[in-house]
Amino acid sequence: MLAPVVIFVYARPDHTQRTIEALAMNSLAKNTEVYIYSDAAKNEKAIEKVNQVREYIDSLPERKLFKSLNIIKADSNNGLANSVILGVSKIIELHEKVIVVEDDLVSSSDFLEYMNEALDYYEHDNKIWSISGYTFNVKIPSDYKSEIYLSYRGCSWGWATWSNRWNKVDWEVNDYNQFKKDKKLRNNFNRGGRDMEGMLDAQMQGKIDSWAIRWCYTQSKLDMLSVYPVVSRIRNVGLDGTGTHSGISSKYDAILNDSIQKCRFDNPNLDYRIVKSFKDKFGTNFDYFVIGIKRLIKRMIRL
Repeated sequence: MLAPVVIFVYARPDHTQRTIEALAMNSLAKNTEVYIYSDAAKNEKAIEKVNQVREYIDSLPERKLFKSLNIIKADSNNGLANSVILGVSKIIELHEKVIVVEDDLVSSSDFLEYMNEALDYYEHDNKIWSISGYTFNVKIPSDYKSEIYLSYRGCSWGWATWSNRWNKVDWEVNDYNQFKKDKKLRNNFNRGGRDMEGMLDAQMQGKIDSWAIRWCYTQSKLDMLSVYPVVSRIRNVGLDGTGTHSGISSKYDAILNDSIQKCRFDNPNLDYRIVKSFKDKFGTNFDYFVIGIKRLIKRMIRL
């Protein structure tokens, strides 16, 4: 049985349309159940854009792009983190697996095929935490033969997982005080990127609001891995300054897969050359030190 797709949308009508129209071009779209979660406006400035998004998604049911389409509109603003946690938890309870897309992700035509086949292939592999549809330009060694690679870090840009992984997450991070003092835990967490411990610190200090860093924290504690394609099935078109949580960047650009050949799934070993290239794509704790300095300056200006 195919996994349902959950799409989270907010206040970017053009991006939302690109995301959904690309998904509708997928070979398995007509056989896929889709749930769209539309968050409410956070402030007056966002009302018009949210209304435009909702006008567009309200036009979709009559077009019959998918097997079924369920639209869930929030009455008040939940924010992305709460929207994802609540929405995924509800849908994964019904279906036991889920594919998740946000409103700025354009998919290749074989995205749904790739994700569903990966979910089936790795479902009973106790080392696999999640499936990513996205990959950036990591250095793949010339002697590396697999069409997927493994990483210590899950991805929030077009991803999938199963209920028995998702339900392991402690969203309150009740053991954070232990993590904060344990150098080994912190170093292990940073295997997925030098920014990870700093992001969790920022999350727990209320400086950011991220479901993904808490999701990745549980993955690290359980010493599990995520599957990435060597060739991306997702392109993020939202790093153009329009997003609530993103700036302008071309650092994570990806070229979408255009091959008609199916991805061949296998069980490669963790390749530490790829792990290093992957890790080098991310920042350092200094980035989150800068966040703190900027907030302090803003407070001083207000005084």
